[in-house]
Parts: sequence; structure tokens; C-alpha cells
Amino acid sequence: MKTVLITGCSSGFGLEIARYFLARDWQVVATMRTPQADVLPPSSRLRVLALDVTNPESIRQAVEAAAPIDVLVNNAGFGAASPVEFVPISTVRGLFETNTIGTIAMTQAVLPQFRQRRAGVIVNVTSSLTLKPMPLNAAYRASKAAVHAFTESLALELEPFRVRVRLVLPGSSPETRFRESARMDGLDHEAYADLVKKTFAPLRAASAAITHLQDVAEAVWRAATDPSSPMCIPAGADAEAWAAEAA
Repeated sequence: MKTVLITGCSSGFGLEIARYFLARDWQVVATMRTPQADVLPPSSRLRVLALDVTNPESIRQAVEAAAPIDVLVNNAGFGAASPVEFVPISTVRGLFETNTIGTIAMTQAVLPQFRQRRAGVIVNVTSSLTLKPMPLNAAYRASKAAVHAFTESLALELEPFRVRVRLVLPGSSPETRFRESARMDGLDHEAYADLVKKTFAPLRAASAAITHLQDVAEAVWRAATDPSSPMCIPAGADAEAWAAEAA
């Protein structure tokens, strides 16, 4: 029976990914900053562990407690929307510490066991925003684009060890708490009022294509279990449309 470790499982994509793998008889190590075992169905194949991807000791303890694993899903992260003029540098640092460096640190922590076994899969969940530029998301997009570049290079490094690396690119999902938890600064400034309206109105339209939680879970499952899957897997109707435009 295979084991997957998933970061950021308290809600949203991470929680749905954990449910999806549990339903398919995998051992699941669901991690979150503050463990909440009741958010997932009870199972003898489930472990819920505390993990802060910005804390090296927390990473060490979680990976040690979970080992050995077959798949790592780097999903933990948060968002921010702001004109560059007004985004606090503390927010920029936080985005990179969690979204980018957290992903790299988790990857480093599991690589020795994957390399030694000459087996394993790493799935990095980024964003369809990396496919084309969008205003008012520059810092967030940069943190995810860095993971995209990191993942592409990492895949080449790990090929000799038979370790697969994949990217899953979700679109915008109203089914998550992403918008509620995102840090927003300066969006109410009059100088950017027209741009804010022009940028976000199409995303909130009733007819807008969206990403469902299951879209992302299915994409991660494909990345983890299908050796023939592509390096980049868009997840959701909107992400797939953007990917087609970028092709």
C-alpha cells in the first residue's frame, strides 16, 4: 500500500486531495499547521500531522514521522492581491517563504529516501496564473512562477534516480477559502479602481469558467500515479483554457 504526504490539508485543495487518495485505498499523511483530524473521514490509513513548511524543525519532525512515503504533494500556500505599489514587503517575504521556499524545503527533506530507493513522485501545486500575466497579483504570481522554474530543473536532476516530478496548475476556485484568506492591500485606492474592476469582474461573472476541488484532486492523482502524465497539468476549465491559449 502506497503512502502520500500532502501539505496544507486543513481546507481547500489539500483537504480534497487527501480525501481523494483515502478513497482509493492509499495511506495518507495529511499535514497542516494546526492538526484537525475531524476534517477528514476516520480511517486506519490516515495520519494527521502538524507541519509548518516555513519551520525547518517542523519539517524534519513531520517527514521523520511519516517516512517512508511514495509521493509528496506540495500544496501549502497562500495568496495575495495588491498593486505592486502597495504590497507590503512583509507580505512578499511571506509569499516566498511559504509558497516557494517551503516547497523547496519539503522537497529537500524527502529527496534522500527517494534517491536511495530510486523511486518516488513529487507533485507541486502552483497556479494557472503562471501561464499568463495578470495585474494585481505580481508578488503571488512570482512566488508560484519560481516554483514552476524550480520544478522543471528538479525534474531533470532526478531523472537518473527514477524520481518523477510534476506540476499541477489550478485555476480560480470559489469552493476554497483562497479569496477569504488572501492578503489584500491597496485594492481600494482610487488610482487603481478601474483596473481592479476590469481585472476581477470577469472572474466573478456567473458565466466564468472555474476550477472545482475535484478537478485538482484528479490532476494530482494523475500526476502521482500515471508515469506518462505531462510535466504540467492544468486543473479546471479555466486553467485548461489558459493553457490552450499559452500553447
